[in-house]
Amino acid sequence: MTDRTILVTGGAGFIGSAVVRRLAADPGFRVVNLDRLTYAANLDSLGEVADGRWYRFVHGDIRDRDTVRSIFEEERPYGVIHLAAESHVDRSIDTPTEFIETNVLGTFVLLEEARRYWTGLEGDAKLGFRFLHVSTDEVFGSLGHEGRFAETTPYDPSSPYSASKAGSDHLVRAWHRTFRLPTLVTNCSNNYGPHQFPEKLIPLMILNALEAKPLPVYGKGENVRDWLHVDDHVSGLLLALEEGEPGETYLIGGHGERRNIQVVEWICDLVDELAGATAEGPRRRLITFVTDRPGHDQRYAIDPSKIEAELGWTPAHSFEDGLRETVAWYLENPWWWQRVRSGEYRGERLGLGGAH
Repeated sequence: MTDRTILVTGGAGFIGSAVVRRLAADPGFRVVNLDRLTYAANLDSLGEVADGRWYRFVHGDIRDRDTVRSIFEEERPYGVIHLAAESHVDRSIDTPTEFIETNVLGTFVLLEEARRYWTGLEGDAKLGFRFLHVSTDEVFGSLGHEGRFAETTPYDPSSPYSASKAGSDHLVRAWHRTFRLPTLVTNCSNNYGPHQFPEKLIPLMILNALEAKPLPVYGKGENVRDWLHVDDHVSGLLLALEEGEPGETYLIGGHGERRNIQVVEWICDLVDELAGATAEGPRRRLITFVTDRPGHDQRYAIDPSKIEAELGWTPAHSFEDGLRETVAWYLENPWWWQRVRSGEYRGERLGLGGAH
């Protein structure tokens, strides 16, 4: 055993699996991955570490107090990276209940069990314990044509998903202010990269383009997102865990603002280049504009100057290079996404508000 055990919640998801892979590759850490294995979780993303000596997977729910308590008691972690969450805006429009239960109630249970465990620690173990809560820039709502989100930006969530994440952020800060639990909060911009579930924009467009299916773009495609490579995000998270000040918030963004239509057009061009154009012509012809979703925020952009100045973090990937790498990964790893596509999600449109 090592005294540097980290509990990662949601470690079979897109960002979580990237965190677990990074930690498990470092012999200085033991990683405990707690994941409920909902539709977007994928243990295939952890195949390279699954049999590692310093890795343990627990199939469980963050809302289950007994499971969470047993992990703290058995593993004695020195840190928590809390990523477990329902995270897709369109699904939150169709079925908001799961988002409130997992993102708000689940975070509450995890905080309470972390507090119970931390209160019983002594000495360096108590001083060194950290609870890192990973959140999103969507809690801030929508920007106009100018400006960027900062740590002081007021919350103004637009969707059930972002409202549930805003609620969990507030709980984490309250547990620090009231109980002095050493928590940190990070808010990130839109992540992309290998192993991302194909309901999100970039992998969905890559796979639809590869299969010559329509590429649905909301509205006129003018909505702007600030893209962050998942590996750069992981670097920021681990730096915040190790060097961040309890009670602080750090925004992590990749300086990658792009209009959605630009992103989709570049994906078309990259798939044409790397996989070859179709007999019918370039894949840009597959772009189809569809009715915008309810409450669609116009623009996100993050100012990461605080984490850059105080902790020395900088993104290693430009968006252009990261997108090329990502497209190439999906083309080279059909075994991963074909297994995903054979399951519940097959690229259908979500977020029309038809379910309750």
